[in-house]
Amino acid sequence: MPIVASMRRAIACCVLLGVGTSAAWVQPFSSSPATIREFQVPTPDALPHDPAVAPDGALWTTEQKANKLGRLDVATGQFREFPLTTPDSGPHGLVIDSAGTVWFTASYQGYVGQLDPRTGKVREYRWEDRRARDPHTPVFDRAGILWFTVQQSNLIGRLDPRTGTTRFLDVPTANAVPYGMVIGADGAPYFCEFGSNKVGRVDPASMAIREFLLPDGARPRRIALAPDGTLYYSDYARGMLGHLDPRSGKVEEWASPGGAQSRPYGIACTADGRVWYSESGIRPNSLVRFDPATKKFASTPIPSGGGVVRNMVATPQGQLYLACSGVDRVAVAVPRTE
Repeated sequence: MPIVASMRRAIACCVLLGVGTSAAWVQPFSSSPATIREFQVPTPDALPHDPAVAPDGALWTTEQKANKLGRLDVATGQFREFPLTTPDSGPHGLVIDSAGTVWFTASYQGYVGQLDPRTGKVREYRWEDRRARDPHTPVFDRAGILWFTVQQSNLIGRLDPRTGTTRFLDVPTANAVPYGMVIGADGAPYFCEFGSNKVGRVDPASMAIREFLLPDGARPRRIALAPDGTLYYSDYARGMLGHLDPRSGKVEEWASPGGAQSRPYGIACTADGRVWYSESGIRPNSLVRFDPATKKFASTPIPSGGGVVRNMVATPQGQLYLACSGVDRVAVAVPRTE
């Protein structure tokens, strides 16, 4: 009976997404919003967690369980892995600076790391504040300061790479679970409070945190900056796509096509203003496109199933890099031209 129920669920998901029901792993039809090509991570059970795009166009990923960072040459398919110095670091979030240096959060061992891809050398930035145990999502602001969420510790971190100094800010809401983060159009860090129905903003000058209230029951997990300066977030708990205008505080939301249990997760905006995100609660996971101009959705299944696409990033060329955590793959999605 469990197998039959699982098959029924998969078929229902495929029908909902508007794709054929003959197999979960088929390539998208021509009506799908993107074509997806996946690449195997060399180390088994690596758990690729977060992707990033390098200045040279390479796709980088954290390999949380393998204790490595990975680099994919998208043009050739060559994949190279870089082992970390400290065992069981649990590399989680990932960001690459303008010089091509790779920065990551070590969520298991409580530090921020810096990898020189030319030499493979890793530098670790640690701090004395024992509260900051699990750094999560890192982003660079315009001044070159690295900001990062500290999930279970309920903190926001600030690291100055020039001095190596760190500072931590308490999130006003208790048990807020600060999660995804992005730098807004105003240069300030915005972050999801996955444990509450709020989005936070850090004033880079005063270090004050302002919180934006979202609808009851919302649980924002990841967040993305749109070209018009507004923010989109994935409401994991309610199966919604949310939109926040930080200038007015206005919030809009739309039901995700996969339904209330679709668990929207990784999210990114491309330069044309379209919003892309994953539905991690359906099998196979889907890649969803939302067009703000028409308010219409389009979806395509992840060929391998995805195994929970936790994060994604848009490239300057308008492609999307995905980490397919549960199936040890990374993916490149190319939006369909219309």
